[in-house]
Amino acid sequence: MEPIPDYVKVALEKGPADPNTGLLLEDADALLDPGYLPLETGYTRLPNGQMYIAVLTKMPRCSGRMIEWWFGYAGDTEKYKMWHPKSHVVGEWDEKWRPGHYIGASHLVHEYLGGELAKLRITFYEPSRYLDVSRFSAGNPSAVVCGRGGFQDKPMDFAHLIHFVRDTKDGCEMRSSFWSGDIRFRLPVIGPALSCVANTPPMRKRLVKEQIGRDLTIHCAEEMNHLAGFLPGLYQRETGLTE
Repeated sequence: MEPIPDYVKVALEKGPADPNTGLLLEDADALLDPGYLPLETGYTRLPNGQMYIAVLTKMPRCSGRMIEWWFGYAGDTEKYKMWHPKSHVVGEWDEKWRPGHYIGASHLVHEYLGGELAKLRITFYEPSRYLDVSRFSAGNPSAVVCGRGGFQDKPMDFAHLIHFVRDTKDGCEMRSSFWSGDIRFRLPVIGPALSCVANTPPMRKRLVKEQIGRDLTIHCAEEMNHLAGFLPGLYQRETGLTE
């Protein structure tokens, strides 16, 4: 795997960013604005107690179409390991996934984050769940991948993700955003009450450690830069297309 870009290393050396530069989930439509946000690479603790993680990945020779194709292609563990050979261990899908269609399905993965093995369930949704799709023509995304993350081995969801892709003159750029600390217990009867308690800022700070911000910044930078390296060739071999 290639080393992560220097701008990611600089962001990590600085540590947590100014909380005022973070993006609240309810303000995610700011991704549709021209230009860039105050925090494009790094992590910070938001005023509501959540951890916000952002990673910008430059992807030469790639396109939004290739990114969409990848999520509908990586249907088993062998393909999932291609994405991050060092940290990805298991990558299967539930029964709702089929080749070329991942929205509505859950990705059931085992992967290392910061040296610890996490067993995660990531359910993918239509972009309209998070963004004003009526603004897409102006915001010009070429791909938008959205999901809700939680544990496989615990009845709890805790995160949201958006990979917002814009095509550029030499490929595309992926702006990845993660919000960790929006907690929902998947339990009958007591689930809503537990979720209410867990989503106070003090409890979010206790449950979601700052270290997850650094670990996820590194992991995302590694896997997306690695994907950028092999995706154009893989896409051409599998589809016969170049873009």
